Amino acid sequence: VSDASGCSMIALLHTGAAQFPQNLLSRARQAVSPLLPAGVLKGFSSIVSRKLASHGFGASMAAMSSFPPQRYHYFLVLDFEATCDKPQIHPQEIIEFPILKLNGRTMEIESTFHMYVQPVVHPQLTPFCTELTGIIQGMVDGQPSLQQVLERVDEWMAKEGLLDPSVKSIFVTCGDWDLKVMLPGQCQYLGLPVADYFKQWINLKKAYSFAMGSWPKNGLLDMNKGLNLQHIGRPHSGIDDCKNIANIMKTLAHRGFIFKQTSKPF
Repeated sequence: VSDASGCSMIALLHTGAAQFPQNLLSRARQAVSPLLPAGVLKGFSSIVSRKLASHGFGASMAAMSSFPPQRYHYFLVLDFEATCDKPQIHPQEIIEFPILKLNGRTMEIESTFHMYVQPVVHPQLTPFCTELTGIIQGMVDGQPSLQQVLERVDEWMAKEGLLDPSVKSIFVTCGDWDLKVMLPGQCQYLGLPVADYFKQWINLKKAYSFAMGSWPKNGLLDMNKGLNLQHIGRPHSGIDDCKNIANIMKTLAHRGFIFKQTSKPF
């Protein structure tokens, strides 16, 4: 430090904040504090935080400082889209299978699994289904069957370390339909087993109601509105719905909410 005001040190930290290790920031703050006149130290943290944020470090710093510990290492956000019509067709078949791997410490997306699935009972999508989901016939024609997609999910889970018994993860859905009704129902119809990791989940609607004290009757739209969040992408796009779920979870975590399993054991 070249002068009693400590201005040279502030300038150094201001210009080099992106290279400054996080564990040294507090030490630097302590080191310069005796040299700073009243009022200068007050702005030190905000200067460094803004500089770090401009270099992409803001989210990780915020996560480390403000997120309470969660019960899970990873949250697996899932939202199926399925064949549909008015009146409803039976059986319904999954046509979009997206999963986002959300880090339980930072609440940031670390990995994505996303595949379209070819329906076999009703292979032709209805106009209602396309209008609702945005999925056109060419997006499912020639795609893997549900059995093949489930095999690839298992491979992805293994690659991501999610099958390690020491790693705690849980699926998160907007409602109970995806894993209580849709997947087990279609697997039963096709004679396919349901993996154990699909048998426990967090219903985001229930989590939101616990956190905010009101039931989101209109699902993601109500939750985004209640948290003053902008809706991401197209409603009823599976992958976009997953992104909205992840954003809502991150916001609730910022507010101190701890996510817990809401499904009953099978």
